[in-house]
Amino acid sequence: MLTYLIKQSRRLLLAAALASVVTGVCSVLLVAQINATLTALPAERSTLAWTFAGVAVLAMLSQMVSSVLFERLSQRAHAEMRRFISSRVIGADYRRLEEIGAAKVQSALSEHSTRVAEFFVSAPTILVNAVIVVGCLFYMAWLSWQVFAAAMVVIGLGSMGYHLAHLRAITHLDTASKEQDHLFGHFRSLVEGAKELRLNRDKRRMFSDEVLGRSIETVRHQRTVGMSIFVISGSWGNFLIYAFIGLVLFVLVGDVPDRVRVMTGFALVFLYMVTPLESLLLNLPRANLARASADRIDEITKDMPSAEAHGAPLPELEMGSIVLKGVRHRYYHEVSDDMFSLGPIDLAFEPGQITFLVGGNGSGKTSLAKLLAGLYVPEEGHILFNGVPVVHETRDRYRQAFSAIFSDFHLFDRLLDASSPEADARGNRLIERLHLQHKVQVRDGAFTTQALSQGQRKRLALVVACLEDRPFLLFDEWAADQDPVFKEVFYGEVLPELKAMGKTVLVISHDDRYFHLADRLVRMENGQVMSVESPIGAHSNRHPQVKLAS
Repeated sequence: MLTYLIKQSRRLLLAAALASVVTGVCSVLLVAQINATLTALPAERSTLAWTFAGVAVLAMLSQMVSSVLFERLSQRAHAEMRRFISSRVIGADYRRLEEIGAAKVQSALSEHSTRVAEFFVSAPTILVNAVIVVGCLFYMAWLSWQVFAAAMVVIGLGSMGYHLAHLRAITHLDTASKEQDHLFGHFRSLVEGAKELRLNRDKRRMFSDEVLGRSIETVRHQRTVGMSIFVISGSWGNFLIYAFIGLVLFVLVGDVPDRVRVMTGFALVFLYMVTPLESLLLNLPRANLARASADRIDEITKDMPSAEAHGAPLPELEMGSIVLKGVRHRYYHEVSDDMFSLGPIDLAFEPGQITFLVGGNGSGKTSLAKLLAGLYVPEEGHILFNGVPVVHETRDRYRQAFSAIFSDFHLFDRLLDASSPEADARGNRLIERLHLQHKVQVRDGAFTTQALSQGQRKRLALVVACLEDRPFLLFDEWAADQDPVFKEVFYGEVLPELKAMGKTVLVISHDDRYFHLADRLVRMENGQVMSVESPIGAHSNRHPQVKLAS
């Protein structure tokens, strides 16, 4: 992830880093100028003053440039990460996306990407302070090699202690980062499960204390321990600095030439180094947090290989036949706590045909629908579209033949693929015929509200599906949340109209009183097609009242 970001902004990063280096060098030069001025002759002070002023102005300008460039880099990094993660999610295999889960994706898009972006904001501070510390060391070596050797021993002890603390702290930060993914899932449950929590006091208490509270506490504890270790190690480093200053003043510097200049130089440099070194030690954890977050983003996105390449827009598909030949699929089944096997399935679908898919809960109906729509990839067998097998390169093209409303459907707040004045007008006519005109309208391709009941949202999703005008429509328990009036509208008016338009329709349903309206009835049990029936009255004509094509 970090390599990707650096490649995306290589020139900007180099410019910002160069400006930070100039700032650090100027800061060290200012300390050297101060030390020289303290022991300079009066005749030399005028030249030193102009040099000091020039270096100070250059330090100010370079710091401004560095901060602005790194801020731009941070915002660009944040945007690039979100684009990168979003593109991987959009292109991922749907089944794999289900397994990864929404919580990890949300965590990557918000928490982890923000931390990586924040690292770029702190980068100039880390870089400038690192340059100052290194520059101060060179200046001390120039003043006295003997005292510098003692300084390196002290700094070596501090660095070793900090490194050992780093190894321990990063373990806690990694644990907190992983728990953060679970915490985002609990946050979703906090909102989506609000009704259930309010109806059950014991469940609410258990969720608040044992699930959500424990996860929050784990993140807090692990981060606190990790960051505390960094702080303690930083304080240990500062103590060593002051201890070294005491050694320089009272022990190490004997009767050497320029004794006053050496003593003041070392004391001044070490005092000046305290703040940059402390800032460096405190900001390095941000780099470690950014690395941990970048690793989490890598871990999540590497499990999202692109299912298919998305090419240029293609002309509308002409619907012919869809044939499933020996199609099999296996997945984990929560009820049986075992792998569930779907198939082999042999089915054919023709234009102008209404198929009802029926069976008990857990019989595999929705999984079969997702296989049919190209969301799942068959592990065995083939899907033939107009006689041609659907393969990896053509699967996304094949999916464009479908409009689907699954039981866990998502309703976007706008018409993403059909925005136009004509689409607005047609959408509003359909909304009116489904008795939603007093609740919602389509304006400039967007819905005026989504504050609707589940049944109303499903009716609005039906409007969207009709506006998409795809040759194959798939409805997964669409009528389950509708009152009797709209069940009658859906089964008695909408489905016959779609059939008259030549659409192929698959309806997953438990409403046996409407089974006679289907051209055929496909019954499933335990992942197998048990029978394909032609219900009595399946071919009776009924005049549709809702004109979906109007």
